[in-house]
Amino acid sequence: MEQKRIAIFASGSGTNAENIFKYFLGNEKIMVDSLWANKSDAYALVRAQKHGVKTFVFNRNQFYNTNEIIETLRNRKVNIIVLAGFLWLIPDNLVENFTIINIHPALLPKYGGKGMYGMNVHKAVVENKETHSGITIHYVNQHYDEGKIIFQAKCEVNPDDTPEMVAQKVHELEYQHFPRIIEQEVLGDNS
Repeated sequence: MEQKRIAIFASGSGTNAENIFKYFLGNEKIMVDSLWANKSDAYALVRAQKHGVKTFVFNRNQFYNTNEIIETLRNRKVNIIVLAGFLWLIPDNLVENFTIINIHPALLPKYGGKGMYGMNVHKAVVENKETHSGITIHYVNQHYDEGKIIFQAKCEVNPDDTPEMVAQKVHELEYQHFPRIIEQEVLGDNS
């Protein structure tokens, strides 16, 4: 059986991307084919190179106004795109040609949408005195954080938690669940 190929899109430091590289290292069924970044200084690129993962950097014009990225992904036989801290809205041509999965650091539909990423989310959770937060892994459509939910996991938010403390709890859930859910989705095993 030919290995399924994942392309990871990232904008930042790439801690989730690196966790995914490690998870699929030596996996006979799934490989991380490439990491794509919209910032040439994204530390995710360094993490990818350290793990021998091919990297690509693209600009706004290539992403929104051409089919270059789609053609390269097709030539590389990529089966699925995973967003790991990627902040741009995905254009229709990518959504229509690939299954795309994203992870969001809150329990959608709460705290989703444009501008709701990273610490912005955790600050809003703390300010609104939520008792729980967590992660949502979902399919990507043409709108921020509105695709069909695949999986959610919760963590408690204590009254004295800071946004940084909430972020730490949420990161632990990301590392624990994201690679496993990707694997299930890629292999079509929803058991």
